[in-house]
Amino acid sequence: MDSTVDIVWLQDDLRVADNPLLHFTAPPSQLLCLYVLDKQWFEPLIEGESTPRIGPARLRFLWQSLIELRGELLQRGSDLLVRIGHPSDVVVELATTLKARQVRVAEHPGVEETHHIASVARKLPSQTVLHCVESGRLFYRHALPFERDQLPESFSAFRRCVERECTISTSLPAPITLPPWPEAARGFPPLKAVCEQSAAWQPDARQGFVFVGGESAARTRLKEYLWQQKGAATYKKTRNGLLGANFSTRVSPWLARGCLSACQVNDAVKAWEVEYGSNESSYWITFELLWREYFVRAAQLEGASMFGSRQPCQPTPAFNAWRNAETGMPFVDAAMVELYQTGWISNRARQNVASFLVKDLSVDWRLGALWFEHCLIDYDVASNWGNWRYIAGVGRDPRQDRYFNVLKQAGHYDPKGLYVAHWLRQLEKLPPGLERHQPWRVAPSEFTAPCVEPEQWQRWLIPAGELDKPTEPSVIAGE
Repeated sequence: MDSTVDIVWLQDDLRVADNPLLHFTAPPSQLLCLYVLDKQWFEPLIEGESTPRIGPARLRFLWQSLIELRGELLQRGSDLLVRIGHPSDVVVELATTLKARQVRVAEHPGVEETHHIASVARKLPSQTVLHCVESGRLFYRHALPFERDQLPESFSAFRRCVERECTISTSLPAPITLPPWPEAARGFPPLKAVCEQSAAWQPDARQGFVFVGGESAARTRLKEYLWQQKGAATYKKTRNGLLGANFSTRVSPWLARGCLSACQVNDAVKAWEVEYGSNESSYWITFELLWREYFVRAAQLEGASMFGSRQPCQPTPAFNAWRNAETGMPFVDAAMVELYQTGWISNRARQNVASFLVKDLSVDWRLGALWFEHCLIDYDVASNWGNWRYIAGVGRDPRQDRYFNVLKQAGHYDPKGLYVAHWLRQLEKLPPGLERHQPWRVAPSEFTAPCVEPEQWQRWLIPAGELDKPTEPSVIAGE
Protein backbone atom coordinates (compact mmCIF):
# COMPACT_ATOMS: atom_id res chain seq x y z
CA MET A 1 0.00 0.00 0.00
CA ASP A 2 1.33 3.45 -0.93
CA SER A 3 2.20 5.78 1.91
CA THR A 4 -0.17 8.71 2.19
CA VAL A 5 0.37 12.03 3.92
CA ASP A 6 -2.38 14.40 5.02
CA ILE A 7 -1.88 17.95 6.24
CA VAL A 8 -4.23 19.31 8.88
CA TRP A 9 -4.08 23.09 8.61
CA LEU A 10 -5.28 24.55 11.89
CA GLN A 11 -6.57 28.09 12.34
CA ASP A 12 -9.07 28.94 15.08
CA ASP A 13 -9.61 25.28 16.01
CA LEU A 14 -6.79 24.66 18.49
CA ARG A 15 -8.18 21.57 20.20
CA VAL A 16 -8.16 17.80 19.78
CA ALA A 17 -11.68 17.12 21.13
CA ASP A 18 -14.67 17.94 18.91
CA ASN A 19 -12.35 18.66 16.01
CA PRO A 20 -13.59 17.08 12.76
CA LEU A 21 -10.22 17.77 11.13
CA LEU A 22 -8.76 14.98 13.27
CA HIS A 23 -11.42 12.41 12.38
CA PHE A 24 -10.79 10.47 9.17
CA THR A 25 -12.96 8.20 7.04
CA ALA A 26 -9.74 6.68 5.67
CA PRO A 27 -6.81 7.64 7.92
CA PRO A 28 -3.56 8.58 6.17
CA SER A 29 -0.31 6.73 6.78
CA GLN A 30 1.23 9.92 8.12
CA LEU A 31 -0.12 13.23 9.37
CA LEU A 32 1.36 16.72 9.60
CA CYS A 33 -0.50 19.23 11.77
CA LEU A 34 0.30 22.82 10.85
CA TYR A 35 -0.38 26.30 12.21
CA VAL A 36 0.74 29.37 10.25
CA LEU A 37 1.02 32.67 12.06
CA ASP A 38 0.02 35.20 9.41
CA LYS A 39 2.79 37.77 9.01
CA GLN A 40 0.14 40.36 8.10
CA TRP A 41 -0.88 40.42 11.76
CA PHE A 42 2.36 42.26 12.52
CA GLU A 43 1.62 44.98 10.01
CA PRO A 44 0.29 48.36 11.26
CA LEU A 45 -3.18 48.32 12.74
CA ILE A 46 -3.83 51.79 11.31
CA GLU A 47 -2.01 53.33 8.36
CA GLY A 48 0.80 55.59 9.51
CA GLU A 49 1.17 53.97 12.94
CA SER A 50 3.49 51.26 14.22
CA THR A 51 0.98 49.45 16.46
CA PRO A 52 0.53 45.91 15.04
CA ARG A 53 -2.84 44.33 14.37
CA ILE A 54 -2.19 41.63 16.95
CA GLY A 55 -1.35 42.95 20.40
CA PRO A 56 0.82 41.32 23.07
CA ALA A 57 -2.07 39.97 25.15
CA ARG A 58 -3.72 38.25 22.21
CA LEU A 59 -0.46 36.84 20.85
CA ARG A 60 0.57 35.54 24.26
CA PHE A 61 -2.76 33.73 24.73
CA LEU A 62 -2.49 32.29 21.21
CA TRP A 63 1.02 30.99 21.92
CA GLN A 64 -0.09 29.35 25.15
CA SER A 65 -2.88 27.66 23.21
CA LEU A 66 -0.46 26.38 20.58
CA ILE A 67 1.93 25.01 23.21
CA GLU A 68 -0.93 23.18 24.90
CA LEU A 69 -2.16 21.80 21.58
CA ARG A 70 1.28 20.52 20.70
CA GLY A 71 1.39 18.60 23.96
CA GLU A 72 -1.98 16.99 23.24
CA LEU A 73 -0.87 16.00 19.74
CA LEU A 74 2.43 14.56 20.98
CA GLN A 75 0.54 12.35 23.43
CA ARG A 76 -1.37 10.91 20.48
CA GLY A 77 1.70 10.23 18.36
CA SER A 78 1.67 13.40 16.28
CA ASP A 79 3.17 16.89 16.62
CA LEU A 80 2.53 20.51 15.63
CA LEU A 81 4.57 22.52 13.14
CA VAL A 82 4.32 26.30 13.60
CA ARG A 83 5.47 28.61 10.84
CA ILE A 84 5.34 32.38 10.33
CA GLY A 85 4.58 33.67 6.86
CA HIS A 86 1.88 33.95 4.27
CA PRO A 87 -0.47 31.05 5.12
CA SER A 88 -1.33 29.90 1.60
CA ASP A 89 2.32 29.93 0.50
CA VAL A 90 3.40 27.84 3.48
CA VAL A 91 0.60 25.31 3.03
CA VAL A 92 1.16 24.87 -0.71
CA GLU A 93 4.91 24.52 -0.25
CA LEU A 94 4.50 21.76 2.33
CA ALA A 95 1.81 19.96 0.33
CA THR A 96 4.02 20.00 -2.75
CA THR A 97 7.15 18.83 -0.91
CA LEU A 98 5.33 16.01 0.89
CA LYS A 99 3.16 15.04 -2.11
CA ALA A 100 0.23 15.25 0.27
CA ARG A 101 -2.95 13.33 -0.42
CA GLN A 102 -5.08 16.11 1.00
CA VAL A 103 -5.04 19.34 2.97
CA ARG A 104 -7.75 19.46 5.62
CA VAL A 105 -8.90 22.86 6.87
CA ALA A 106 -11.95 24.30 8.60
CA GLU A 107 -14.13 26.99 7.05
CA HIS A 108 -13.53 30.42 8.53
CA PRO A 109 -15.83 33.48 8.65
CA GLY A 110 -12.94 35.91 8.13
CA VAL A 111 -12.37 37.41 4.70
CA GLU A 112 -8.57 37.10 4.82
CA GLU A 113 -8.74 33.51 6.05
CA THR A 114 -11.25 32.65 3.31
CA HIS A 115 -8.94 34.18 0.71
CA HIS A 116 -6.04 32.08 2.04
CA ILE A 117 -8.12 28.91 1.70
CA ALA A 118 -9.21 29.84 -1.82
CA SER A 119 -5.59 30.58 -2.77
CA VAL A 120 -4.51 27.15 -1.52
CA ALA A 121 -7.28 25.51 -3.53
CA ARG A 122 -5.99 27.19 -6.71
CA LYS A 123 -2.29 26.50 -6.14
CA LEU A 124 -2.24 22.94 -4.80
CA PRO A 125 -0.57 20.33 -7.02
CA SER A 126 -2.94 18.09 -8.95
CA GLN A 127 -2.42 15.08 -6.67
CA THR A 128 -3.52 17.01 -3.56
CA VAL A 129 -7.16 17.61 -2.65
CA LEU A 130 -8.36 20.44 -0.42
CA HIS A 131 -10.92 19.16 2.08
CA CYS A 132 -12.73 22.08 3.73
CA VAL A 133 -15.13 21.26 6.58
CA GLU A 134 -17.32 23.07 9.07
CA SER A 135 -15.96 23.04 12.60
CA GLY A 136 -16.95 24.49 15.94
CA ARG A 137 -20.49 25.45 14.96
CA LEU A 138 -23.67 24.84 16.93
CA PHE A 139 -25.52 24.02 13.71
CA TYR A 140 -23.99 22.72 10.54
CA ARG A 141 -25.13 24.13 7.23
CA HIS A 142 -27.04 21.05 6.08
CA ALA A 143 -29.21 21.26 9.21
CA LEU A 144 -30.19 24.93 8.84
CA PRO A 145 -33.78 25.53 7.62
CA PHE A 146 -32.70 28.27 5.21
CA GLU A 147 -30.13 28.76 2.48
CA ARG A 148 -26.94 30.70 3.16
CA ASP A 149 -28.21 33.81 1.34
CA GLN A 150 -31.53 33.68 3.21
CA LEU A 151 -30.10 34.32 6.67
CA PRO A 152 -32.75 36.20 8.71
CA GLU A 153 -32.08 39.93 8.88
CA SER A 154 -32.26 40.11 12.68
CA PHE A 155 -30.84 37.96 15.44
CA SER A 156 -34.29 37.55 17.00
CA ALA A 157 -35.68 36.07 13.80
CA PHE A 158 -32.63 33.79 13.48
CA ARG A 159 -32.96 32.61 17.09
CA ARG A 160 -36.67 31.81 16.76
CA CYS A 161 -36.03 29.93 13.54
CA VAL A 162 -33.16 27.73 14.75
CA GLU A 163 -34.69 27.07 18.17
CA ARG A 164 -37.83 25.86 16.44
CA GLU A 165 -36.24 23.89 13.59
CA CYS A 166 -32.73 22.79 14.62
CA THR A 167 -31.02 20.46 17.05
CA ILE A 168 -27.60 21.43 18.36
CA SER A 169 -24.91 18.97 17.35
CA THR A 170 -23.24 16.74 19.95
CA SER A 171 -19.51 17.22 20.34
CA LEU A 172 -17.03 14.62 19.06
CA PRO A 173 -14.57 12.84 21.38
CA ALA A 174 -10.84 13.40 21.07
CA PRO A 175 -9.00 10.77 19.01
CA ILE A 176 -7.01 8.31 21.09
CA THR A 177 -4.16 8.06 18.58
CA LEU A 178 -3.17 9.90 15.41
CA PRO A 179 -1.07 8.86 12.41
CA PRO A 180 2.67 9.40 12.89
CA TRP A 181 4.69 12.38 11.70
CA PRO A 182 6.06 12.20 8.14
CA GLU A 183 9.68 12.76 7.15
CA ALA A 184 9.42 16.50 7.50
CA ALA A 185 10.81 19.27 9.64
CA ARG A 186 9.42 19.94 13.07
CA GLY A 187 9.53 23.34 14.65
CA PHE A 188 7.94 25.59 17.23
CA PRO A 189 9.57 29.01 17.60
CA PRO A 190 9.64 30.48 21.12
CA LEU A 191 7.38 33.45 21.66
CA LYS A 192 10.36 35.69 22.38
CA ALA A 193 11.65 35.02 18.88
CA VAL A 194 8.28 36.03 17.44
CA CYS A 195 7.63 39.12 19.54
CA GLU A 196 9.66 40.19 22.56
CA GLN A 197 6.87 42.49 23.72
CA SER A 198 4.40 39.60 23.94
CA ALA A 199 6.92 37.39 25.71
CA ALA A 200 7.42 40.05 28.38
CA TRP A 201 3.77 41.06 28.67
CA GLN A 202 1.90 40.08 31.84
CA PRO A 203 -1.74 40.81 32.63
CA ASP A 204 -2.48 43.30 35.39
CA ALA A 205 -3.05 41.44 38.67
CA ARG A 206 -6.07 43.63 39.39
CA GLN A 207 -8.03 41.60 36.87
CA GLY A 208 -8.66 38.93 39.50
CA PHE A 209 -8.73 36.13 36.94
CA VAL A 210 -5.83 34.69 34.96
CA PHE A 211 -6.55 33.55 31.42
CA VAL A 212 -4.23 30.78 30.24
CA GLY A 213 -4.51 29.56 26.67
CA GLY A 214 -5.15 25.93 25.84
CA GLU A 215 -7.72 23.17 25.85
CA SER A 216 -7.15 21.93 29.41
CA ALA A 217 -7.50 25.42 30.89
CA ALA A 218 -10.72 25.85 28.91
CA ARG A 219 -12.22 22.63 30.25
CA THR A 220 -11.14 23.50 33.78
CA ARG A 221 -12.76 26.92 33.64
CA LEU A 222 -16.02 25.60 32.22
CA LYS A 223 -16.24 22.85 34.82
CA GLU A 224 -15.40 25.20 37.67
CA TYR A 225 -17.93 27.82 36.58
CA LEU A 226 -20.80 25.39 36.08
CA TRP A 227 -20.27 22.88 38.87
CA GLN A 228 -18.31 24.65 41.61
CA GLN A 229 -19.57 28.20 41.18
CA LYS A 230 -23.07 27.05 40.09
CA GLY A 231 -22.85 29.74 37.44
CA ALA A 232 -25.63 28.26 35.33
CA ALA A 233 -28.04 29.07 38.16
CA THR A 234 -27.09 32.74 38.34
CA TYR A 235 -25.63 33.80 34.99
CA LYS A 236 -28.66 35.82 33.84
CA LYS A 237 -28.52 37.90 37.03
CA THR A 238 -24.77 38.37 37.27
CA ARG A 239 -23.68 38.62 33.62
CA ASN A 240 -23.62 42.42 33.72
CA GLY A 241 -21.07 42.46 36.52
CA LEU A 242 -17.80 44.36 36.31
CA LEU A 243 -15.56 43.05 39.10
CA GLY A 244 -14.62 39.53 40.15
CA ALA A 245 -13.93 36.25 38.48
CA ASN A 246 -17.34 34.62 38.31
CA PHE A 247 -19.98 37.09 37.21
CA SER A 248 -19.74 35.58 33.71
CA THR A 249 -18.51 32.36 32.14
CA ARG A 250 -15.31 34.03 30.80
CA VAL A 251 -14.93 31.25 28.22
CA SER A 252 -14.89 33.63 25.23
CA PRO A 253 -11.07 33.60 24.74
CA TRP A 254 -11.03 29.81 24.43
CA LEU A 255 -14.01 29.87 22.09
CA ALA A 256 -12.28 32.48 19.93
CA ARG A 257 -9.13 30.39 19.51
CA GLY A 258 -11.06 27.18 19.19
CA CYS A 259 -9.61 25.62 22.34
CA LEU A 260 -13.26 25.02 23.18
CA SER A 261 -16.14 24.55 20.78
CA ALA A 262 -19.65 25.94 21.09
CA CYS A 263 -21.03 22.39 21.13
CA GLN A 264 -18.79 21.48 24.06
CA VAL A 265 -20.13 24.44 26.03
CA ASN A 266 -23.69 23.46 25.16
CA ASP A 267 -23.04 19.83 26.15
CA ALA A 268 -21.66 20.96 29.51
CA VAL A 269 -24.68 23.18 30.18
CA LYS A 270 -27.08 20.36 29.27
CA ALA A 271 -25.22 17.98 31.59
CA TRP A 272 -25.59 20.53 34.40
CA GLU A 273 -29.32 20.87 33.63
CA VAL A 274 -29.80 17.10 33.89
CA GLU A 275 -28.72 17.28 37.52
CA TYR A 276 -30.05 20.68 38.57
CA GLY A 277 -32.81 21.41 36.08
CA SER A 278 -32.99 24.05 33.39
CA ASN A 279 -33.63 27.67 34.26
CA GLU A 280 -33.46 31.14 32.75
CA SER A 281 -29.74 31.48 33.50
CA SER A 282 -28.67 28.16 31.99
CA TYR A 283 -30.70 29.00 28.89
CA TRP A 284 -29.05 32.40 28.68
CA ILE A 285 -25.61 30.83 28.30
CA THR A 286 -26.78 29.01 25.17
CA PHE A 287 -28.58 32.20 24.12
CA GLU A 288 -25.18 33.92 23.98
CA LEU A 289 -23.82 31.03 21.91
CA LEU A 290 -26.64 31.67 19.44
CA TRP A 291 -25.52 35.30 19.11
CA ARG A 292 -22.04 34.06 18.27
CA GLU A 293 -23.47 31.65 15.70
CA TYR A 294 -25.51 34.41 14.09
CA PHE A 295 -22.47 36.65 13.71
CA VAL A 296 -20.54 33.78 12.07
CA ARG A 297 -23.31 33.20 9.54
CA ALA A 298 -23.61 36.94 8.86
CA ALA A 299 -19.85 37.25 8.30
CA GLN A 300 -19.83 34.32 5.88
CA LEU A 301 -22.66 35.89 3.91
CA GLU A 302 -21.43 39.47 3.81
CA GLY A 303 -17.72 39.02 3.29
CA ALA A 304 -15.74 42.25 2.89
CA SER A 305 -18.84 44.44 3.27
CA MET A 306 -18.82 43.55 6.98
CA PHE A 307 -15.89 45.93 7.42
CA GLY A 308 -17.76 48.97 6.15
CA SER A 309 -16.47 51.56 3.72
CA ARG A 310 -13.26 50.90 1.84
CA GLN A 311 -12.11 54.41 2.67
CA PRO A 312 -9.26 54.35 5.22
CA CYS A 313 -10.15 55.56 8.68
CA GLN A 314 -7.67 57.90 10.34
CA PRO A 315 -7.24 58.41 14.10
CA THR A 316 -8.71 61.59 15.56
CA PRO A 317 -7.91 63.33 18.86
CA ALA A 318 -11.18 61.94 20.23
CA PHE A 319 -10.21 58.38 19.26
CA ASN A 320 -6.77 58.77 20.82
CA ALA A 321 -8.32 60.04 24.06
CA TRP A 322 -10.64 57.02 24.06
CA ARG A 323 -8.02 54.34 23.45
CA ASN A 324 -5.57 56.00 25.88
CA ALA A 325 -8.21 56.18 28.64
CA GLU A 326 -8.08 59.97 28.69
CA THR A 327 -11.69 60.95 28.00
CA GLY A 328 -12.31 62.18 31.54
CA MET A 329 -15.33 59.88 31.85
CA PRO A 330 -14.37 57.39 34.60
CA PHE A 331 -16.67 54.59 33.49
CA VAL A 332 -15.13 54.66 30.00
CA ASP A 333 -11.54 55.27 31.05
CA ALA A 334 -11.60 52.48 33.65
CA ALA A 335 -12.76 49.99 31.03
CA MET A 336 -10.14 51.12 28.55
CA VAL A 337 -7.39 50.71 31.15
CA GLU A 338 -8.65 47.22 31.95
CA LEU A 339 -8.80 46.36 28.25
CA TYR A 340 -5.24 47.43 27.54
CA GLN A 341 -3.78 45.96 30.73
CA THR A 342 -5.54 42.59 30.60
CA GLY A 343 -6.85 41.95 27.08
CA TRP A 344 -10.42 41.47 28.27
CA ILE A 345 -13.40 43.48 29.54
CA SER A 346 -16.96 42.51 30.37
CA ASN A 347 -19.79 42.62 27.88
CA ARG A 348 -21.38 45.53 29.75
CA ALA A 349 -18.15 47.54 29.56
CA ARG A 350 -17.73 46.76 25.86
CA GLN A 351 -21.19 48.04 25.00
CA ASN A 352 -20.64 51.25 26.91
CA VAL A 353 -17.20 52.13 25.54
CA ALA A 354 -18.36 51.32 22.02
CA SER A 355 -21.47 53.46 22.28
CA PHE A 356 -19.48 56.31 23.83
CA LEU A 357 -16.94 56.26 20.99
CA VAL A 358 -19.50 56.12 18.19
CA LYS A 359 -22.46 58.08 19.57
CA ASP A 360 -20.91 60.61 21.96
CA LEU A 361 -17.50 61.17 20.35
CA SER A 362 -18.77 60.71 16.77
CA VAL A 363 -15.74 58.59 15.84
CA ASP A 364 -15.75 56.11 12.95
CA TRP A 365 -16.85 52.78 14.47
CA ARG A 366 -14.20 50.94 12.46
CA LEU A 367 -11.45 52.54 14.56
CA GLY A 368 -13.01 51.03 17.67
CA ALA A 369 -13.26 47.62 16.02
CA LEU A 370 -9.60 47.82 15.00
CA TRP A 371 -8.49 48.73 18.52
CA PHE A 372 -10.44 45.81 19.95
CA GLU A 373 -8.78 43.58 17.33
CA HIS A 374 -5.41 44.66 18.68
CA CYS A 375 -6.25 44.28 22.37
CA LEU A 376 -8.72 41.47 22.92
CA ILE A 377 -7.57 37.96 23.74
CA ASP A 378 -11.04 36.80 22.69
CA TYR A 379 -10.95 38.63 19.37
CA ASP A 380 -12.72 36.81 16.60
CA VAL A 381 -13.54 38.52 13.38
CA ALA A 382 -17.26 37.72 13.20
CA SER A 383 -18.22 38.63 16.77
CA ASN A 384 -15.99 41.69 16.99
CA TRP A 385 -17.01 43.35 13.75
CA GLY A 386 -20.61 42.14 14.06
CA ASN A 387 -20.99 43.64 17.53
CA TRP A 388 -19.41 46.95 16.52
CA ARG A 389 -21.73 47.24 13.54
CA TYR A 390 -24.67 46.43 15.77
CA ILE A 391 -23.79 49.22 18.23
CA ALA A 392 -23.16 51.64 15.35
CA GLY A 393 -26.56 50.82 13.88
CA VAL A 394 -25.22 49.74 10.48
CA GLY A 395 -25.28 46.50 8.57
CA ARG A 396 -27.90 43.89 9.41
CA ASP A 397 -30.88 45.03 11.49
CA PRO A 398 -29.75 48.69 11.28
CA ARG A 399 -31.00 51.03 13.99
CA GLN A 400 -29.62 54.39 15.01
CA ASP A 401 -31.14 54.43 18.51
CA ARG A 402 -28.77 51.91 20.13
CA TYR A 403 -27.42 54.47 22.56
CA PHE A 404 -25.90 53.79 25.96
CA ASN A 405 -26.05 56.71 28.37
CA VAL A 406 -22.74 55.92 30.06
CA LEU A 407 -23.44 58.14 33.08
CA LYS A 408 -26.74 56.40 33.74
CA GLN A 409 -25.16 53.01 33.07
CA ALA A 410 -22.32 53.78 35.46
CA GLY A 411 -24.70 54.60 38.27
CA HIS A 412 -26.78 51.51 37.62
CA TYR A 413 -24.00 48.93 37.28
CA ASP A 414 -21.36 50.54 39.51
CA PRO A 415 -23.38 52.56 42.06
CA LYS A 416 -20.57 52.79 44.61
CA GLY A 417 -17.89 53.47 42.04
CA LEU A 418 -15.94 50.36 43.05
CA TYR A 419 -15.14 49.41 39.47
CA VAL A 420 -13.88 52.80 38.39
CA ALA A 421 -11.78 53.22 41.53
CA HIS A 422 -10.36 49.73 41.03
CA TRP A 423 -8.84 50.73 37.68
CA LEU A 424 -8.41 54.47 38.25
CA ARG A 425 -6.69 54.63 41.61
CA GLN A 426 -6.91 58.42 41.81
CA LEU A 427 -10.67 58.00 42.40
CA GLU A 428 -10.10 56.10 45.65
CA LYS A 429 -9.75 59.42 47.47
CA LEU A 430 -13.43 60.13 46.76
CA PRO A 431 -16.08 58.47 48.95
CA PRO A 432 -17.83 55.41 47.49
CA GLY A 433 -20.82 56.57 45.51
CA LEU A 434 -21.88 58.45 42.44
CA GLU A 435 -19.28 61.15 43.01
CA ARG A 436 -16.65 58.79 41.62
CA HIS A 437 -18.44 58.88 38.27
CA GLN A 438 -18.52 62.70 38.25
CA PRO A 439 -15.20 63.69 39.83
CA TRP A 440 -14.92 66.87 37.80
CA ARG A 441 -17.99 68.17 39.65
CA VAL A 442 -16.81 67.01 43.08
CA ALA A 443 -13.19 68.15 42.84
CA PRO A 444 -12.81 70.38 39.75
CA SER A 445 -9.31 71.43 40.77
CA GLU A 446 -8.11 67.82 40.63
CA PHE A 447 -10.19 66.25 37.85
CA THR A 448 -10.69 67.51 34.32
CA ALA A 449 -14.18 67.57 32.85
CA PRO A 450 -14.82 64.91 30.21
CA CYS A 451 -14.08 65.73 26.60
CA VAL A 452 -17.84 65.73 25.94
CA GLU A 453 -20.89 66.16 28.15
CA PRO A 454 -23.85 64.92 26.11
CA GLU A 455 -27.26 66.43 26.69
CA GLN A 456 -28.53 62.97 27.69
CA TRP A 457 -26.39 63.14 30.82
CA GLN A 458 -28.14 66.16 32.29
CA ARG A 459 -30.74 64.41 34.42
CA TRP A 460 -28.08 62.05 35.79
CA LEU A 461 -25.66 64.75 36.91
CA ILE A 462 -25.58 65.28 40.65
CA PRO A 463 -27.01 68.77 41.34
CA ALA A 464 -24.38 71.16 42.64
CA GLY A 465 -26.26 71.54 45.90
CA GLU A 466 -26.22 67.82 46.47
CA LEU A 467 -22.49 67.32 46.16
CA ASP A 468 -21.91 67.69 49.89
CA LYS A 469 -24.78 65.36 50.86
CA PRO A 470 -24.74 61.55 51.08
CA THR A 471 -25.86 60.11 47.74
CA GLU A 472 -27.93 56.94 47.56
CA PRO A 473 -27.22 54.60 44.65
CA SER A 474 -30.96 54.45 43.92
CA VAL A 475 -30.80 58.01 42.56
CA ILE A 476 -29.65 56.41 39.33
CA ALA A 477 -30.16 52.68 39.77
CA GLY A 478 -33.90 53.04 40.36
CA GLU A 479 -34.55 54.12 36.78
